[in-house]
Amino acid sequence: MENVNFTPKEILQKQFRQKMRGYDPDDVDSFLDNVIKDYDTFVKENQRLQEENERLLAKVDELTKQVQVGSSQPAASTTSSATSNVTNMDILKRLSNLERHVFGSQLDNDPNESHRL
Repeated sequence: MENVNFTPKEILQKQFRQKMRGYDPDDVDSFLDNVIKDYDTFVKENQRLQEENERLLAKVDELTKQVQVGSSQPAASTTSSATSNVTNMDILKRLSNLERHVFGSQLDNDPNESHRL
């Protein structure tokens, strides 16, 4: 918060010089009270977001370490994880190809083409 010019307390304690044809002091005070409330809310929200950011960065570091530890495991475990990544669409395509291979022309002549992908 290096670029912040005023704290809520400084805004509250600000005194303006009065001139003969100046602004209504009650209007100015009322407006500044609302500015102080907003400013205070922004300061609190900024602090909350900074804390959340620190927490999330720590979580990213933790998860990165876990991934590094997991990637240093033997090749057999990576093979099993690769096969678990097969999607349903891949399985359906393979099944369709197998049906075409086994049943051949019977499927090509079938008017019900719901079996094709």
